[in-house]
Amino acid sequence: MVEMQPVVSSNVSAVGYDDEAETLIVEFVKGSTYEYRGVPRNLYEALLASQSVGGFLNANIKGAFPYDKVG
Repeated sequence: MVEMQPVVSSNVSAVGYDDEAETLIVEFVKGSTYEYRGVPRNLYEALLASQSVGGFLNANIKGAFPYDKVG
């Protein structure tokens, strides 16, 4: 099980990362959870450090990596 890190965001409630699978897990405030595959760890770390988690996600993750809705 991937450990989720709570984040301060109006859209995202928590994020996690599976190093083995290079998968970013994003839990949204409205309850949906998505897994983005093939995301390098450095992008996950940059997401955690960003001033706008939602903005970073939109600019660097969405549309750039395959994903599945898992919850």
